[in-house]
Amino acid sequence: MSITKRGTVLLTGAAGGLGQAIARAAVAAGRRVVLVDRNEGSLNRFAAELGAMAHPVLLDITDHAAVDRLLDQVPEAFRPVDVLINNAGHDIGGRTRFDQGSPDDWTDIIRTNLIGTMRVTRAVLPAMVARNAGHIVNVSSINAVRIVPDMAAYSASKAGVRMFTETIRGELSETAIRVTEILPGLTRTGIIVTRYRGDQAKENAYFDQFKIALDPEDVARVIAFALEQPPHVQIAEIMVLPVNRY
Repeated sequence: MSITKRGTVLLTGAAGGLGQAIARAAVAAGRRVVLVDRNEGSLNRFAAELGAMAHPVLLDITDHAAVDRLLDQVPEAFRPVDVLINNAGHDIGGRTRFDQGSPDDWTDIIRTNLIGTMRVTRAVLPAMVARNAGHIVNVSSINAVRIVPDMAAYSASKAGVRMFTETIRGELSETAIRVTEILPGLTRTGIIVTRYRGDQAKENAYFDQFKIALDPEDVARVIAFALEQPPHVQIAEIMVLPVNRY
């Protein structure tokens, strides 16, 4: 199959660990990728690594006006956007009991993880509806369905992503657009070190307390599986967890 027929993926949170794994898998499958991230240095370095198959877009998905203009930053060679992968998210200030945490932190978590996902989807979806074609993949979390103490804001945001995903899947049921939710368990990405505002010792201690964790490539393979199904097959949701090997 030609690269053109493979289409374009628009990926948020593209410069992070999970985003990079997803983008590499997409390029390996012959897809062009629009890399969306707010970290300019990491974004540009990663785009240079991927070369002509990637186009970087510097964007903070909590900037509503900028998100509304997102498709204007997609060059003609990368149009139309065939797949939207909402991967951007964070837990800065998380893993703190709700009454002891910062209201500003949990507000920002929800603005990014839930409202940002909704806003980006709203920017991209109308063109998919007009073409009656496309695939939306929302990266949720095991936290969307399981109670994890000290993660109220993050879990609430991911539960919101889950309900948002299910609702738009229902709204789009008379179209050919597919909607998929991915619910990963603990994954070795940069979200933990950013949660602790760059404190590497706290990140190490966090992972050390668990025997198991996924690698970003594990989640990327699951997303690739959902994308590669025949057009009439819709993977509604996949929960992916590590195996306790110890």
